[in-house]
Amino acid sequence: MDSEAPAVKYRPTPPDLEYVEYRVEDGIARIMLNRPDKLNAITDQVIIEVRRAFQFFDLDPDSQIAILHGAGRAFTSGADVRQRQLRPREEIEAFGPAAPETRRRDLFFDCVNWKPVISAVHGYVMGMGVGLALGCDLVVAVASTKFHITEVGRGLNASPLWSLMKFRSSSVLVDELVLTGRMFTGEEAARAGLVNRSVGDGEHLGVAEDLARQMMKNPPLAVRAGVRTRRMYQQEAQRMAFLLTDPIPALHLTSDFQEAARAFVEKRPPKKFEGR
Repeated sequence: MDSEAPAVKYRPTPPDLEYVEYRVEDGIARIMLNRPDKLNAITDQVIIEVRRAFQFFDLDPDSQIAILHGAGRAFTSGADVRQRQLRPREEIEAFGPAAPETRRRDLFFDCVNWKPVISAVHGYVMGMGVGLALGCDLVVAVASTKFHITEVGRGLNASPLWSLMKFRSSSVLVDELVLTGRMFTGEEAARAGLVNRSVGDGEHLGVAEDLARQMMKNPPLAVRAGVRTRRMYQQEAQRMAFLLTDPIPALHLTSDFQEAARAFVEKRPPKKFEGR
């Protein structure tokens, strides 16, 4: 009688990526934003590639944990203002500030296996990058990292970031940061409980790898159960922020937003905001 053929382990097709690098070593996937000449500014293409890398990681049998980080001098300077925020008005009116496949909000919830993701950040973490970094399960930040919630100064809604930060920490500092839009450091973020570790220059990847190895000593399904639970609570907090702010004016269509975005690109102070 013929013996049964061995089961074939499913292997997803690696994505074709230009601005994101994906590699695996010893069960740890490194997902790197790789646009260093632009401080890893996030275009539509970049966020699409991050999504593809996350989806591949979720099904990749060779990886248990991912570390998300940035090449060069920064994690990311945030959204590429020219490409994402100064798009033609008819596009913004049609689908809002971003098309569905280029949004950040569901990156951590479109999962099958719920593997943990650690962000290891340095340099600058700005705007959209704050949500990308703090949306991860664990966060390691160089103490001198400069975080900046640029949305409020740009005339956009920072409520989803407020809810994400409040989910991570009950500190009153969160309210100040979201309302003033001032920069804050990795050291401040650690004191407020927004990140898990504040480390010295160049130490963020090593510390993230240490945390990954600690998790890998545990049965993976138990770890993933914890990941799924915390992300479901996180998703609910952010969902409420979106629901509660839906009735407010479409801030991405205001003249204040257009002026703030143009002033940034033109490297000048914005004119007086008009509240419209």
